[in-house]
Amino acid sequence: MAAIVSITDLRKTYAGGFEALKGVSLDIEEGEILALLGPNGAGKTTLISAVCGITTPTSGRITVGGHDVTTEFRAARSLIGLVPQEISLEPFEKVMWTVRFSRGLFGKRRDDAHVEKVLRQLSLWDKRDTQVKALSGGMKRRVLIAKALSHEPRVLFLDEPTAGVDVELRKDMWQMVHGLKQEGVTIILTTHYIEEAEAMADRVGVISRGELLLVERKAELMHRLARKELKIELPTPLRELPASLSRYQLQRSDDGRTLVYTYEANAETSGIGVLLRDLHEAGIAVADVRTHQSSLEDIFVDLVKEDVT
Repeated sequence: MAAIVSITDLRKTYAGGFEALKGVSLDIEEGEILALLGPNGAGKTTLISAVCGITTPTSGRITVGGHDVTTEFRAARSLIGLVPQEISLEPFEKVMWTVRFSRGLFGKRRDDAHVEKVLRQLSLWDKRDTQVKALSGGMKRRVLIAKALSHEPRVLFLDEPTAGVDVELRKDMWQMVHGLKQEGVTIILTTHYIEEAEAMADRVGVISRGELLLVERKAELMHRLARKELKIELPTPLRELPASLSRYQLQRSDDGRTLVYTYEANAETSGIGVLLRDLHEAGIAVADVRTHQSSLEDIFVDLVKEDVT
């Protein structure tokens, strides 16, 4: 599938010498949902700001729909909808007019039918004549999304869209995202709720300290990097591990009642059978065993930890 957003060797250095982005290259496919994960200060918001024309890159090239964001800014920006982290709205304006105004800023003709559709999608229709200042924090975030969708963008950036919102709103928001994907909208989101990325994304990108560590299809990433843990519960505490078991690199809990064996989830053989036999031969009784499959969050934490070390 063709890339609708193309980023090549993007760098951003702020005054004082801080490098927020260090040669990021990324192609985002049309119609996909890409989750961009990274710790605070990793460069996620700087990357989004550069694509949206809010921040001027130090070097590199960005195109959206084939339009260079620097030399063809208006054409590129007209294809983009942005939902920022910060809630910045005119408090005394009514919801309907706020969304209409955003559409007009992009040179679009007035289309009340489209505005109504967006407001209904976001459960804002009954608030259309309400001043923004009277809305709850969650409703204000819905208005931000409505503004971003007002001009019918082909690419939607969601920068921490569910931060600080309740579970019901989060659920409604992701239903809306699924609907937009079905309409062919490309969605790039940053989130601290990694379970959302695991549930929603087609591909996952991990950024740390201004560098893109990887971008991979979610299923392939989890298949390649996922690990399993076998937790072995013992009926009596084990003070120390016998030397005969050293090759398994078992971890012993502080109370000595649990042993943890880590193995590759996709390995041809897990080695569990041989381990249990060796435990028996070492005179160690087993009360219970259970397995745990590593999640996307586990993989993310490991990747970022490796980058820091």
